[in-house]
Amino acid sequence: MGGVGARMASGRMLGRAVDQQALGADLRQALGSLKGPVMKIAQILSTIPDALPRDMAAELAQLQAQAPSMGAQFVKRRMRAELGSGWSERFQSFEREACAAASLGQVHRAIGPGGEDLAVKLQYPDMASTVEADLAQLDWLLSLYKRYDRSIDTRHIREELAARLREELDYGREARHITLYRAMLADEPQVHVPALYPDLSTDRLLTMGWLQGSPLLHFKDADLETRNRLAIHLFRAWYIPFHRYGVIHGDPHLGNYTARDDLAINLLDFGCVRVFPPAFVGGVIDLYRALRDGDRDLAAHAYESWGFQNLSDELIDVLNIWATFLYAPLMEDRPRLINAAEQPGQYGAETAAKVHKKLKELGPVTPPREFVFMDRAAIGLGGVFLHLRAEVNWYQLFQGIIEDFSVESLAIRQARALAEAGL
Repeated sequence: MGGVGARMASGRMLGRAVDQQALGADLRQALGSLKGPVMKIAQILSTIPDALPRDMAAELAQLQAQAPSMGAQFVKRRMRAELGSGWSERFQSFEREACAAASLGQVHRAIGPGGEDLAVKLQYPDMASTVEADLAQLDWLLSLYKRYDRSIDTRHIREELAARLREELDYGREARHITLYRAMLADEPQVHVPALYPDLSTDRLLTMGWLQGSPLLHFKDADLETRNRLAIHLFRAWYIPFHRYGVIHGDPHLGNYTARDDLAINLLDFGCVRVFPPAFVGGVIDLYRALRDGDRDLAAHAYESWGFQNLSDELIDVLNIWATFLYAPLMEDRPRLINAAEQPGQYGAETAAKVHKKLKELGPVTPPREFVFMDRAAIGLGGVFLHLRAEVNWYQLFQGIIEDFSVESLAIRQARALAEAGL
């Protein structure tokens, strides 16, 4: 990572052109070996068209499902540690080579004792200490950021990233997330959540039913109707849990979804799930209505309900710039792209730069912890929609989900669903 930073810095200081593909390859190798929070940042960046140079984005996109994997002897030792010496007898077959590898573990295909097609997610060894080391790296990066830019106080960002990442180490918790999602999306026939196999799972091993599907990028050049159907199913898969249960999938990058032959969506990973207080979700709806109706007082109430403090009129105006950018597709009652700008990624970067400049003038802002993954998820999901180039009436989709919204009813549904899932 130090070498990558030095190459970037020297190129900037000396005015040299940097080979973006080579730099991207170096970053992919460094981030893939870290297998932690910094890699997740790269995954999100790679999903947003135009956010990074094309060659670099192509290299980093490989991190989504193909981080460097571990060998067969490692797999045997790890499986023995989780299921005992006779572990292989509990499967009809087990592929020793991983079919996918990501930040905290790798996935193997297997056939269960009853002939079931399985996805077996095996955590890398000693990941708890690895994550803590990566968080120390993140502290270093954030302290470096703080030295030259004080517009955003990052302490809550670090706290939130650390809390979610430590949760992801607990595959028992992820199993409960799967149970939760199966309940929340039980009435959505176009969204599939894998079955859970508790007898073949531990706190570091998660065995699920295999969901057959194709990567979403395979549909990038499909006809518009196909791309629109995929986008609608994705929209419902993400927004229904949030607006009806206060739960989000906090890592909505391309590698966490596949599409079936009938264009139904498979959800593949449930490690990064965030549960929000009902009042926070109420604030999301309030801000939408405030922007729609030009109601400054309601906008201030929404930000306060999220935990923003010391709100001046100027700060509200700056926050509204970013909020208007995020909410824009939900405001127009017509089919449209999620971002209709000629270069959507560049447009997003320009909006973020405008907000950043204003925040530097107004002094440091401390984003509440809950805001961190909400914002990240919104950007990640928008990146998926950008790749699909879907032209959908997002307004009508959104209205259909929030039409009977109330904080009180969400609180009741949430409490019941969390209790039933053991969360």
